[in-house]
Amino acid sequence: MGVGLAIDLAQRGVSSILIERRPGMHNIPRGQNLTQRTLEHFHYWGCVDEVRATRLMPTTVNSNGIIAFGSLTSEHWFQTKGREIVGDYYFQKNDRMPQYCFETVLRERMSKLPLAQARFGWIARSVEQDETGVRVTVQNEAGDGAIEILEADYIVGCDGGHSLVREASGIKRDGTDFDQVMMLAVFRSPELDRILDRYPVCSTYRAVDPALNGYWQFFGRVDTNSTFFFHAPVPADTTRDNFDFEGLLHKIVGESFPCDFSYVGFWDLRIAVAEEYRKGRIFIAGDAAHSHPPYGGFGVNNGLEDAANLAWKLAARIHGWAGEALLDSYDLERRPVFKDVGENLIASRIKWEGELANRHDPATNPEGFAQVWEEFVAGTTSFVSNFEPNYEGSPIVDGPPGGVCKARGQYMFKARAGHHLAPRKLTDGRNIFEELGKGFVLLALDAPAEAIGAFEAAARDLKIPFKAVADTFAQGREDYEFRLILIRPDQYVAWTGDGAAPDAAAVLRKAAGRD
Repeated sequence: MGVGLAIDLAQRGVSSILIERRPGMHNIPRGQNLTQRTLEHFHYWGCVDEVRATRLMPTTVNSNGIIAFGSLTSEHWFQTKGREIVGDYYFQKNDRMPQYCFETVLRERMSKLPLAQARFGWIARSVEQDETGVRVTVQNEAGDGAIEILEADYIVGCDGGHSLVREASGIKRDGTDFDQVMMLAVFRSPELDRILDRYPVCSTYRAVDPALNGYWQFFGRVDTNSTFFFHAPVPADTTRDNFDFEGLLHKIVGESFPCDFSYVGFWDLRIAVAEEYRKGRIFIAGDAAHSHPPYGGFGVNNGLEDAANLAWKLAARIHGWAGEALLDSYDLERRPVFKDVGENLIASRIKWEGELANRHDPATNPEGFAQVWEEFVAGTTSFVSNFEPNYEGSPIVDGPPGGVCKARGQYMFKARAGHHLAPRKLTDGRNIFEELGKGFVLLALDAPAEAIGAFEAAARDLKIPFKAVADTFAQGREDYEFRLILIRPDQYVAWTGDGAAPDAAAVLRKAAGRD
């Protein structure tokens, strides 16, 4: 998250220093299921092609998976629909790779930006703030142990679940603790590859066990060399030496097979969200602000979205064209989205799956189980299609009355304030997304010239970076249903209208947090 934030800030003319304890990359395959939105970030950060080139699996292997009842050799199974089903609503396709792959590319991209300085092998020891700025004491752990004090306007803690920055600010976290230890194993097994040949080639394979009450146990492919990762609940006292991990894998697959483990670790199944994402000049993002089980890849994608949401707002405030309310909107937009993810897309799903899996036994009530299985299939599809983060309740967008910021919504091409803009081609063949990213953009589709002029004049007076893109209300662009669409620097819609803006200056002031 910190690397992405540093890149985004540098490209907006803001200098930063990244303090990162790890000089190199870990080789644990976390954060693999990347959304289309995340690849949009990589596009704007200037490295999307380089990121895609690090993919370890063939492009023919999508983000879909197999879910089976009991074990992976069960006769009851279905193939899930992955994030590809919402691909038409984004400018980039989704992708799949371990975090160490794309983070390596991001580090390389950052190294080419003079305004983004990195100190790998350094750690923050203390954080202080006052009305004028922040001071961070850092130490070179990988070198001579030198200690320095850095001063800046703001600090963003992207320093994980045990965040020093969050603790120093006094921000608290709460959430749901399932009191369950989970294991993560990484192993290689050509024989498991052969066993899974009974299925279409997929990214993940999951077995539903009624005794686990909705907790997931699943395999994921890492590369083409028969390398897999595996998550499952284990007893609380489990260690690397006192548990039969290979036997657990055999039980879930339904067959024995040799496997060569390269890593076994443990994590606690809990969902935690910070009470606030900002305290004065201190911000938190990524796992420092929120954490949850690795169900669906929401963690890394939400963390990168935090960075993209915050970067343009910090840059706007530092450059002087935004109000303090714009910085407040980071918390007001991002925190409700993650709470919705944790409580309604993950915690409630665990409960729902546990109840569903225990409703009917296929051996004793095949008819009842068949109905349950159909419900399971439908609910799994909605798990993907309902994830449409939006900021309808944000104070800096002209959202609907009673709107709230949330993770769940409905995908559509209609331009709606607080929602991500769907892509559409312009008359010249370029995509509207190729015009976005630096400042505010007014998409004017057969709109009155005086309406465009009013926005241009207001933007000049307010010194807000702005450009108008004029085109026709045809060739698919009529799907937006509005002739005037004001788009934020993060590709979210701030305002829509059909004719002349009632007050262009008021619209821009609100979008810049200057009301």
